[in-house]
Amino acid sequence: MDRHERSVYLTFDDGPIPESTPFILDTLRKFNIKATFFMVGDNVRKYPELYEQIVKEGHQVGNHTHNHISGFRYSLHDYSYNVEKANAYIHSNLMRPPHGWMRLVQYAWLCRKYKIVMWDLVTRDYSKWMTAEDIFNNVKRYARNGSIITFHDSLKSIQKLHHALPESIQWLKEQGYAFKRIEP
Repeated sequence: MDRHERSVYLTFDDGPIPESTPFILDTLRKFNIKATFFMVGDNVRKYPELYEQIVKEGHQVGNHTHNHISGFRYSLHDYSYNVEKANAYIHSNLMRPPHGWMRLVQYAWLCRKYKIVMWDLVTRDYSKWMTAEDIFNNVKRYARNGSIITFHDSLKSIQKLHHALPESIQWLKEQGYAFKRIEP
């Protein structure tokens, strides 16, 4: 994103799920911030009310495949089918491959219809080796103008996010960053 603009893009991968999405939405609402949620189609199928709440609150949505599958393990046909299956629920032209991996042929095929969105700062909030303070420190250490910051809307992350997400947002605000959604 624009390196000359003092702004960042918060993104959340893997949801929506009832154990974490409500906390994330409450936190974003508290700080009056809009974000982008890259969602797993099967989770949207199971929890459509959470998807609707995300959209209703003005956040952007994106596709993270239907079953959180890795592009390296699937053929072009199977991978693109899984993305399209998710899009029947998500309705977005934004797409982020799980783990940031896909084959070149998958990228070439999917970028004809989707804007592929990666990141430059993954907080590693899913790692069992990382504490909430480590996650916050990753944000402080690596955020810069135009950063796309990835958190996770997941069971692996939520306990750490209770501390790391509000602290990260507060610190970014204190540094003068504006918060933006990724636009299609």
